[in-house]
Amino acid sequence: TLNYKDLSKADVVIEAVFEDLNLKHRVIKELEQHTRSEAVIATNTSALPIHKIAQASSRPEKMIGMHYFSPVEKMQLLEIITTPQTDQLTKQIAVDVGLRQGKVVIVVGDGPGFYTSRILAPTLSEALLLLQEGVSPTELDKATKSFGWPVGVATLSDEVGLDVAAHVSHDMLKAFPTRLKGGNPQMLLDLNEKGIMGRKSKKGFFLYQDASGKGSRSENPEAMEVVNRYAVEPPKENTIEHIQWRLFTRFVNESVLCLQEGILFSASEGDIGAVFGLGFPPFTGGPFRFLDQGDNAQRVARFMEECAGLYGEQFAPCQLLLDHARDAGRKFHGSKK
Repeated sequence: TLNYKDLSKADVVIEAVFEDLNLKHRVIKELEQHTRSEAVIATNTSALPIHKIAQASSRPEKMIGMHYFSPVEKMQLLEIITTPQTDQLTKQIAVDVGLRQGKVVIVVGDGPGFYTSRILAPTLSEALLLLQEGVSPTELDKATKSFGWPVGVATLSDEVGLDVAAHVSHDMLKAFPTRLKGGNPQMLLDLNEKGIMGRKSKKGFFLYQDASGKGSRSENPEAMEVVNRYAVEPPKENTIEHIQWRLFTRFVNESVLCLQEGILFSASEGDIGAVFGLGFPPFTGGPFRFLDQGDNAQRVARFMEECAGLYGEQFAPCQLLLDHARDAGRKFHGSKK
């Protein structure tokens, strides 16, 4: 509907305006003027903390985040974000709406990027650094797809939108200045200034015949010209395996940190969110299931410690990952956590 009066009897209202906090605040205040006091107001956002959006609400206990993934009609996951103020009935209603929509639902805690956007951000930042180190978009895609990701990471950046990536990275870097280190975020702003915003603008790291992304495509020389201005010398040869593990381990480590910090309530939801929302290699079972297998926790921790010496503290393995690496009997799925 385009008429607020139509919302007077609604049980749930989901707003999906642009990710600007001031705009969200304005919409929330307007919605509350036209909805019942017990109505649930859900906000669709990929990164803005729900408690900050709820600051504009006179009934924050009825505010909740419902993060849908694009394209909504194809992506199965719905990430529901709760704050300490969100009441139990509101949580139940949001989950019920998601299930009625046919979604796979996970419930996570509030914070910058929640779970899915937060774990994707370090991976995309690392991808930018790899581009600066001379790895081409085609090589990035080949490395990630051959590792089991359904979409190559350069293509994924174009799908997300380089303008959206710039906006989200700005907010996430403020929240996590160390963990989000990697590529130079100014490079994204320079690309945006040239109208290079990804598939929707028909030009990102690749050139697209139309905004659908279908058909043949080639690397975008204008984008690579910008990337080359930020070129850096890699401290180690970027073999396909090294590229794969640099991207993979940053994703996995941030997933574990989300569980450590209470953003995730269970390892199972972490696996579901990573696979169904972000295309984490399905054959692994998800980041936590992967770490539970064999000596994978030790391998990831060792690789990250090596990379911390090469690239910086953004590769430091989190404490929970180290705990699992040091105790082979400790599992994310099972009795011994």
